[in-house]
Amino acid sequence: MGKSALVAIVLALTSACAQEPTGPIAVKDLPNIDANLALADIKKLASDEFEGRAPGSKGEDLTVQYLTEQFKAAGLEPGNPDGTWTQAVPLVSLTPTDISPLVVTGKGGKTHQFKIRDEFVPFSRRVTDKVALAKSDLVFVGYGVQAPEYKWDDFAGIDVKGKTIVVLVNDPQVTLPNSQSLDPAVFNGSAMTYYGRWTYKFDHAAELGAAGVIIVHETPTAGYPFTVVQGFGAERFNLVTPNKNADKAMVESWISLDAARELFKMAGMNYDAEKTKAATRGFKPVAMNLTASVNFTQKMRTVDSRNVVAKLPGSDPKLKDEYVIFSAHWDHFGIGEPVNGDKIYNGAQDNASGTAGILAIARAMKQVKPAPKRSILFLAVTSEEQGLLGSEYYGKFPLYPLDKTLADINVDDNLSLIGRTSDTIVIGLGASDLDDYLRDAAAELGKSLKPDAEPEKGFYYRSDHFNFAKVGVPALDAGNGDDVIGKPAGYGRQKKDDYTAHLYHSPQDQVSADWDLTGYAEDAKLLFAVGYRVAQADKFPEWKAGNEFKAIRDKSMKK
Repeated sequence: MGKSALVAIVLALTSACAQEPTGPIAVKDLPNIDANLALADIKKLASDEFEGRAPGSKGEDLTVQYLTEQFKAAGLEPGNPDGTWTQAVPLVSLTPTDISPLVVTGKGGKTHQFKIRDEFVPFSRRVTDKVALAKSDLVFVGYGVQAPEYKWDDFAGIDVKGKTIVVLVNDPQVTLPNSQSLDPAVFNGSAMTYYGRWTYKFDHAAELGAAGVIIVHETPTAGYPFTVVQGFGAERFNLVTPNKNADKAMVESWISLDAARELFKMAGMNYDAEKTKAATRGFKPVAMNLTASVNFTQKMRTVDSRNVVAKLPGSDPKLKDEYVIFSAHWDHFGIGEPVNGDKIYNGAQDNASGTAGILAIARAMKQVKPAPKRSILFLAVTSEEQGLLGSEYYGKFPLYPLDKTLADINVDDNLSLIGRTSDTIVIGLGASDLDDYLRDAAAELGKSLKPDAEPEKGFYYRSDHFNFAKVGVPALDAGNGDDVIGKPAGYGRQKKDDYTAHLYHSPQDQVSADWDLTGYAEDAKLLFAVGYRVAQADKFPEWKAGNEFKAIRDKSMKK
């Protein structure tokens, strides 16, 4: 080989090495988030023209059209494998009417009637116009939890098929020896786990064949008063599955604490004593020797709603069939009861801001070099406000295999509108490797991670990322810190509390002239960095040891 040829090869190798990054691209070197364009998106989505973006309304049509246009303009492709920009999400509205009292019958035929709404709130997810329980046997199953990682089984030795279970709200309240403090080694102490969510209790009871579920309401452990539960008995949207939700319990319901005490008294049981027993690992379910009967009709109407899906195909031929998802819910409450003369629930912060966030991240992701190796999906889901229904539907009917989905990064009202912060709050901090990605990226910007200040309220299970976690996909919900740079201590928390008290879920949640989107752009860039780095990584992120979703993921990945 001649000298000139050798020099050429050396120069070519040197050039190639220089172009190949030795580590992740620094956050500061990633494409910036365009805050001005994001604000324009928020203003459009939260305008009166969009009528509050209710599923099945003119507002949905305008929202789907706008998001499709923006994703297309950003250079993305239709996200549905069928070549369209949407995934159909069939919904049904169910409203209980003509509800009979709950009649409980004991030994010797003695009966007691519990008042509807004042004491007992029933509903059903079954798509049927007639709902009935007829003398269904009652069984007390403690907290209704089967958690193998905690060696906990509230259904040990009993078959609940066709029966109605009575269950306590929240996680088992296991205290430390000689203490009133909750044991942090069992169900995360005061931090609610998935097993504490009432949705888990309903779903798991149905999996075991129960015909009915009665959850005992207590304000301290529920986190809200019984008046909130009473609202559950009004119109509710549900998914329409091929079996019309026949796999759900016939009746799902709540009972007030005073009524529950009376119920246990009828069974010859002391409620407080049974509650204490239920907080021990040796608890055994108890047949109450009572039957329950209730019936009602349901008004039904169907709604054909849509998730919007956009795709940035991966650049690596071997990895392009693996996916990182960014999700945000586009819906709000539409037109409702007037408040201060305004009846349009615009939902500017919740969640036009998050929807605009994934649009902004999509534009930046399209610009980044090198392009992501894995494919990136941008999923704007419907009906979060109706119970996380759009993301639940995707989890049940994914457009791409879940075992090829590395992560979901959710953007729900978690990008700062009050300026830059020195912290980033992570809901469920320590759940998965995604927190490690976020910690590294945040450190590059001088930001620290902080846990949610109110873990007992179970926020991790109250937004769309949860439906990905529930099927095993590591999921991240982070952003929106408290410590606003240049502002006095407590300013960030005060602004959040003011929003919750005066604007949240009201017509007054509108674009404000005092918003500061510098923090919004920085928060969005952090999430962008996490998604991009996961897309480039050598391995999938995993749940941390002991997490309640780890076994689901391990099974799906055949570990």
